[in-house]
Parts: sequence; structure tokens; C-alpha cells
Amino acid sequence: MDTSTMSTQELIEGFEQGKQESFHHSDHVRMAFAYLSQYPALEALRRFSDALKRFAAAQGKADLYHETITWAYLLIIRERMARSANPHEWDEFARNNPDLFVWKNGILSRYYGEETLNSELARNVFVFPDRQER
Repeated sequence: MDTSTMSTQELIEGFEQGKQESFHHSDHVRMAFAYLSQYPALEALRRFSDALKRFAAAQGKADLYHETITWAYLLIIRERMARSANPHEWDEFARNNPDLFVWKNGILSRYYGEETLNSELARNVFVFPDRQER
């Protein structure tokens, strides 16, 4: 699915209909931004999490869904959007937030210890950060 020319609603509908062929970290960030642009925060959180679980299951990788990582990124993206002069402008958001696109040793390492993020508890339920921001 080529997402470069799609509207936010088309992007979400394509994802919810299972048209996404692959889903890398940058795609997660883009999709979270799309949901947060389209829906109130709690609805975006629910809808994105549900769609991500369905996507993972359809790929035969249901065990890869990680609730703490999913929710933490959504909450960080939501805050960054609220601080932005143009909160629904994806290209500007992406340019101004390059740290969100770093996967290994990315932004969550500022808030979570590796042991916490690797735990079954964090995979299954949202766990609050166990580190203070550096």
C-alpha cells in the first residue's frame, strides 16, 4: 500500500482493512499520527491498538503486539502534536520530531529500563515509565 498520496482517512481505512503489506517502525509512527489526527485521543488509542493487534495476528505474529510501546508512542506523539503550531501537518511533524523514528535505543529508552520493556507485563498491559527523563 503506497501511503505517500493517501489522505489520513484513506490511510486508516487501508490499515483497518488489512491492506498494509509491511509495517516498520516509521509506519507505526505515521499511523499513530493519522489516528490522533482523526479521532479524540482515547478513541485513537483504542482503534489503533485494535487494528495493530489484528494486523499482527493476520501476519501470524500476534505475540509481537506490545501494549506499553504502542501506548507510550501514542501518548508521546499526542503531546508533540499538541505542542505543534500545525498539529495535523504530517510532513512538518515528521521533520520536527526525528527522534520518534529511531527504533533501537530510541525515545522510550529515556523513560523505560530495558528489563521493564522486555517484561511480559509490559507486553500485555500499559506499564508506567520506570525512569525519569534524562
